[in-house]
Order: sequence, then C-alpha cells, then structure tokens
Amino acid sequence: MTSLQQGLRADGFEVSMVKLCRWFGVARRTVYYRPTKAPPRVQEVLAVPVKDLLEAEPSFGYRAVAGLLGINKNTVQRIFQLKGWQVRKRPIGQRPRIQALPSVAYRPDERWSTDLCRVWGGKDGWLSLALVIDCHTRELLGWHLSRSGKASTACLSA
Repeated sequence: MTSLQQGLRADGFEVSMVKLCRWFGVARRTVYYRPTKAPPRVQEVLAVPVKDLLEAEPSFGYRAVAGLLGINKNTVQRIFQLKGWQVRKRPIGQRPRIQALPSVAYRPDERWSTDLCRVWGGKDGWLSLALVIDCHTRELLGWHLSRSGKASTACLSA
C-alpha cells in the first residue's frame, strides 16, 4: 500500500493513507502491522541428547525418545520438526491394490511369508524380530533378532 502511495506521489497525486485504505477496503492497522514474533529456535542443550539417541536407535519416534530421555514429548516433537528429523504421516485411506487372484500354496516350500515386529529387549532396548513362515504348513522356517529396523534383516533369517 505504501508503494502505491509513493507511485501516486511520483505521478503528482498526493493521496493520504486513510483514503487509500478506504478505497481498497483495507483496515489501516493491517497496512502498518509488523510481525514481532521471533522464528522458533532449538535449545541445543536439549537437541544434543535427542540426536545422540536417534543415531543409536534410528527407528525411534518422538514418544520413545521423550520417554527414554525423560523430556516432555511436545518439546521432543518440536525439536524433531525444526531439525527435519520427523517422518511425515502417511495419508489416510486405502492405498491402491493390484487386482489379482488369491495366492495359495498347495505344498510346502512353495511360498514363504516374512514379517517384522518390535520386541522389548530389556537392557538392549527395542529389537526387531524378523520371521519367515511357510504359507502352506504355517511352520516357522527361520527368525532373526536385530537392533536395526531394516527390511534386509528378513533376508538373514531365511
């Protein structure tokens, strides 16, 4: 609005800010408003232990980190957001699936299934348990316990 007023002044027309605001239907206080809120800052005293724990256990979320460090979970979540460590939430709803016939195993060793789950390991913290199951006999073919949550853990158990 001030640049418009200066442009009119340069063309030889002196128009007050009151008139300009009335013409455009804008309140004068919005023209002069300057935001005073400072950008959010992270306290490094809190961010350092959070970063160390995330490097040790990369699969932890803000709730697990807050619980283990004894810090307010909202503070930890804010640190995650400002530092860019937070994983974005998946969209709600069904993902598109391929239309196919149901897969059935007619004999053993024809089709296997894998699954990963988290298990509390006491002193070791959260561990990932990978299982390999025969789809015909429902027999457990192999398993592997790991500190990392990587999907390649399932390859080691087969």
